[in-house]
Amino acid sequence: MKSIRSFARTPFGSALAGGLIVGLLGLLAIAAGWVKSDNDSSPTTTAFAPPPAQTVSDSNGGAESINQIYRQDAPGVVYIQSTQKQPQSPVLSPFGSPGGGRSVATGSGFVIDDSGRIITNAHVVDGSSDIQVKFGDSSQSYDAKVIGEDQSTDVAVIQVDAPAEMLHPLQLGDSSSVQVGDQVVAIGNPFGLDRTATAGIISAVQREISSPNGFTIENAIQTDAPINPGNSGGPLLDAAGQVIGINSQIESGGSGQGNVGIGFAVPINTAKQISQQLISNGEVKHAFLGISGADLTSDVANVLNLNVDSGAIVQSVVPNSPADKAGIQAGDATMTVDGQRIKAGGDVIVAADGQPVHSMSDVIAAVDSKQPGDDLQLTLNRDGQQRDVTVQLAERPASAQG
Repeated sequence: MKSIRSFARTPFGSALAGGLIVGLLGLLAIAAGWVKSDNDSSPTTTAFAPPPAQTVSDSNGGAESINQIYRQDAPGVVYIQSTQKQPQSPVLSPFGSPGGGRSVATGSGFVIDDSGRIITNAHVVDGSSDIQVKFGDSSQSYDAKVIGEDQSTDVAVIQVDAPAEMLHPLQLGDSSSVQVGDQVVAIGNPFGLDRTATAGIISAVQREISSPNGFTIENAIQTDAPINPGNSGGPLLDAAGQVIGINSQIESGGSGQGNVGIGFAVPINTAKQISQQLISNGEVKHAFLGISGADLTSDVANVLNLNVDSGAIVQSVVPNSPADKAGIQAGDATMTVDGQRIKAGGDVIVAADGQPVHSMSDVIAAVDSKQPGDDLQLTLNRDGQQRDVTVQLAERPASAQG
């Protein structure tokens, strides 16, 4: 992952642990209700009623308390400890151990069926020689193995060898229905502090984040629910306790490694599709076009004197890629428009399979909907003229760098 966003796990400091212990004691006191003894000679006991339980509401008005969601779903959230064959790249895992030899990483995951399959992030288990899983407050560890992982979406499925009574599958929701302002709960193991629940709202939808291999993950969910290193792979839950995303990345800001209120989750609709392929085939094959692009806005169109005001401007074309073979052309003159550096003079993609393209995201979505070997028809604007090209998509390379 990008250095400011990747979730790997690091030891937590004693100051953090002390602060969390105090916080937990405070929460326990609130949950139980305060009991106060007067200092006079005839002791009396005054019981203060606890405050109303905090609830999480969805866009349809349904609500459960955070405690209800936690009690319902926490048994299905697992603590993952993986021994890496080789330390992950510091660029992708700024919280990992940079030293030589083997390294141990911790993260989260959640059970999806009675067979012991668990969804987590690919970066939690990538390169692992040994994976151990713990459930709830049990100290017992169970062996697990990787069924498959997809670096392009940062999704992995692992299989745990655990008794049936330990398996509590979570219900998967619909990430396309989430709205900004919906309240959410995250459960995971930040800094190794197992079974931690945090709450917040959906801050934004349809974000783009980078995958471990440099490709774009579409429709990511942004949340201000506090998530930190170790939450990776854990569920982001809606008001009904359904999983709507996999907590995957944070924007830490500066040189810090902690939460600043900006976290990102891979949408569960993406994870559903990818996990099904991983379970069936052990791998996922993604279609590949072979371009990079920028959004065409009306301001950019005016500066570049274009006769279209929306689309995707082709910025570069990978040599010998499907786009290159189809004759798609990139820009060759660099300009700065509203602080954005753009290569002008290239093709503008204005439609894909007959559907209008308003941004580069539309192109990515069109390619993602295909399989390697499928045809994709693109409508290009070049020198004021429109032309259609048919591109036979290839299989995506191992990384965006080739």
